[in-house]
Amino acid sequence: MSDSAAIAIDLSAVVIAMEVASPTVLVIRTADGMSALPAGAFDPVSHATFEQGLRDWVASQTGFELGYSEQLYTFGDLARSHELFETPAARHISIGYLGLTAARHTPAGMAAQWRSWYDFFPWEDYRQGRPALIDMALAPALERWAAAADSAATREARHQRARLAFALNGARWVDARVLERYELLFEAGLVPEAQRNADSAANEALPVTGLEMMVDHRRILATAMDRLRGKLRYRPVVFELLPERFTLSRLQQTVEAIIGLAVHKQNFRRALERTGLVVATGDVDTATGGRPAERFRFCREQWRQQMAPGVQTPLSHGEY
Repeated sequence: MSDSAAIAIDLSAVVIAMEVASPTVLVIRTADGMSALPAGAFDPVSHATFEQGLRDWVASQTGFELGYSEQLYTFGDLARSHELFETPAARHISIGYLGLTAARHTPAGMAAQWRSWYDFFPWEDYRQGRPALIDMALAPALERWAAAADSAATREARHQRARLAFALNGARWVDARVLERYELLFEAGLVPEAQRNADSAANEALPVTGLEMMVDHRRILATAMDRLRGKLRYRPVVFELLPERFTLSRLQQTVEAIIGLAVHKQNFRRALERTGLVVATGDVDTATGGRPAERFRFCREQWRQQMAPGVQTPLSHGEY
């Protein structure tokens, strides 16, 4: 087999944990100060399964013992950069995984840290209203990119893609379009990763488009965000990010942090009650600084018996 036909399988992990009101992702710092996901090569000799290999890499690079995980997607674009790999001549296929944990650890003596995922995607946080950078920077840059197309049909298609992705000109914001928005900015040459790709547009990356990541790791993170934002509505995965006992306010805060939108408190609790996903524990949280709040737990047995849906997210401001 020639070098050009060689295939190398890599494993990458998006590990998510909550810190107060922000979803954080476990990253490692490269020698040049850039962020990367925990990742490494699959060894068919020492790794009995892909997941075992993934867990070994996460533990060795961050000191974190991975708990809940699920396979996310397989990334194999020809344009994948080989900056982190020892076999640059091979075609690299990366199998991505999503991991969730209720307890963050503090990496000791390792080049690992937790960063808010909004550091990488600052336009995705709508909890306090529409982020100003969308209309101040992203929309004008996308408008220039669309107008620069060679044909009227392409210009119209670009305008429409930008409108739907970033809720421009009256379009509705859809939280589970993280990957679509990132790939649009990439194609327009507005994120620094695009400057490493000779096929991307020749625009200058905007300084407001979030922290750069190695290889295609920001694309992998965007895929994980889409998966989690969509899945929590039909599977109770949000409880993997919570302690065993929690208040309803903590649950709502976690849901809002994930989807990047504010939800209607009363409607949220009514919808939650109908699912039977949580039950009162009989004790209260006195550390809230105000009136003691009742603690609840995830009723896993109820979900297993009736396959209740995930957590519904009635928005506080209606359609965004």
